[in-house]
Amino acid sequence: MTKNVGGIDRILRIVVGLAVIGWGIYAKNWLGAIGAIPLFTALIGWCPLYAPFKLSTARKNEA
Repeated sequence: MTKNVGGIDRILRIVVGLAVIGWGIYAKNWLGAIGAIPLFTALIGWCPLYAPFKLSTARKNEA
């Protein structure tokens, strides 16, 4: 797996993931668990939705 998630994309995914998880906890709603997806993809640096389209926000030296 070649990394395809770059710096700013990674930061945004972490913020969105934590926000959705926080909302789920606040609202006592299990849909907040969806926030784990962007958080996980940010932590591993690879997004499965980018792969089929050969998209990458990572710099050449990050991959």
